Amino acid sequence: MYQPTRLSATVYALANAAIVFRALAGKHAGENVVYIAAISGKSFRRTGIFTFMEQRTRPKHFSMIRGFHLADFLTLANAACGVGAVFLTMLYLQSGARAHFYAAASMAPLAFFFDWLDGNVARWRHQHSALGRELDSLSDVISFGVAPAVLAYAAGLNGGWDAVALIYFVCCGVSRLARFNVTAETLAAGSGSGKVAYFEGTPIPTSVVLTAVLAFAAWQDRIGEDLYGGAWDLGPWQFHPLSLLFVASGSMMISKTLRIPKP
Repeated sequence: MYQPTRLSATVYALANAAIVFRALAGKHAGENVVYIAAISGKSFRRTGIFTFMEQRTRPKHFSMIRGFHLADFLTLANAACGVGAVFLTMLYLQSGARAHFYAAASMAPLAFFFDWLDGNVARWRHQHSALGRELDSLSDVISFGVAPAVLAYAAGLNGGWDAVALIYFVCCGVSRLARFNVTAETLAAGSGSGKVAYFEGTPIPTSVVLTAVLAFAAWQDRIGEDLYGGAWDLGPWQFHPLSLLFVASGSMMISKTLRIPKP
C-alpha cells in the first residue's frame, strides 16, 4: 500500500490551503464558487495532477428579468407597440375596418414616445448598459422598420417592386442600427463631452413620418387602388411611386455623409 511521503504531505497541505483561499475569495458574477480537491497518493505518484471540481450555485428563476432597469422595461414597451402594430395591420387585412388601420398607425407615435422616454430615464438614473443598447436597437427594428413596412403593404404597396422597396427600407434600418451600435463608442470618444454628438444618417424613428403619410392617405380614402401616384406596370411587376418614399428614407438612414446633430 502506498504511504504518502513527507513531500507529498506538504504538497497536500499547501493544496488544501489554496483551496480554502479560493473558496473564500472566489466569487464570479455574483455566484459563490466552492472548490473541492480530490487527491490520492496513487494519482499524485503517477501523474502529479490535482483534480479540482467546481460547483456553482444554480441561478435564480427569472434572473435576467431581475437584472432589467426601468429604462429596459420602457424599451420593451416600445417593442410591444411595434408588435401590436403588426397584429392590428393583419386584423385590418382581415376585416377591412378602417379603425384597425388607424389603430395600427397610432402605435408608431406611441412607440416613439417610449423610445424617447427610455433614453431620458436611462440618463436620469445613470443606468446605461450594453444590454439596454441592444434592446433599444431590436425594438426600433420592429416598431420603426417592420411595422411601417407591413402597414404600407396593407395600404396598397403590394406590387412586386413595392415589396423590393419595402425590403430595402427594412434592411437599411437594420444596417443603420448595427452601424450605430458598433461606432457609438468611437464617436463618443472623439467628442469633447464623451457623448455621441451627431447621428450618421437619419435615425430609424424618423419613419414615424411615413406612418403619418399612410394614416393621412387613409383619412383621405387614398389607400388601396386610390394610392397617391397610382400604379405603374414595369416589367413583370407592379410599382407604386409612393414606395419611393421608403426608398428615400432607407437611403438617408444608411448615409455616411448625412450628419444630424444629436440633442
